[in-house]
Amino acid sequence: MKTHELDLEHELPPADAGDEEPLDAALLKLKAERDTLVDRLARLQAEFENARKRANREQQEFRDFAVADTVKTLLPVVDSFELALRADAGTKSEFRGGVELIYKQLQDALLKLGLQPIPAKGTQFDPRLHEAIEMVDTSDAPDHEVLDELQPGYKLRDRLVRPAMVRVARNPK
Repeated sequence: MKTHELDLEHELPPADAGDEEPLDAALLKLKAERDTLVDRLARLQAEFENARKRANREQQEFRDFAVADTVKTLLPVVDSFELALRADAGTKSEFRGGVELIYKQLQDALLKLGLQPIPAKGTQFDPRLHEAIEMVDTSDAPDHEVLDELQPGYKLRDRLVRPAMVRVARNPK
């Protein structure tokens, strides 16, 4: 780290010829104090940089742990798909039963991870949770009621992952 020399001639009062020794001592004291402060600053900067690197490393380790936990939850679904693809499906109903079982496993795994479906059909339209694809003129349902769910929406705990795509009722006046 580069140190800066202090220009003490302009900061100290003019000295008499006999006062040179106390000024030299004061100058040496100020230089020593400056060197101490510069050293402290360098140490604090290094400490800060190490703390920043440590925090980044811990964040990455946490992300890796979270991803590994998620993958571990989904591996049984992958195993079931592999078994289904290797097996000789006798009838369409057996194949459908196997796919339904895999779908149930996947739903359970996602539910375990905290994924929740957003209720849509029959509820009041909420722009924070639903994305209106179409407004349908009808008198069979109350105004702004969700008639159909075209694509389900999901929340991960309290965070919206994907809004539900819906058709919404509009009562003609």
